[in-house]
Amino acid sequence: MAEITISNKEWERVKIKVQRKYNHLTDEQLQYSEGQEDSLITRLMQLVNRNREYVVFTLKKALVNIDNNRL
Repeated sequence: MAEITISNKEWERVKIKVQRKYNHLTDEQLQYSEGQEDSLITRLMQLVNRNREYVVFTLKKALVNIDNNRL
């Protein structure tokens, strides 16, 4: 079970933030469907070469300030 829940609508906003921070990531690499948080976290860990805690923290931070463009 993932430590975070992201809706498809929220992901559209979060994805933009993630792509700004990690501009080498493509839309294909950031594909996400609701309920697939674990696979998203695992994929992001590999793509940005960070541990699970960092990726979850980054996603939570993006969700808390969803209307803010900063990550």
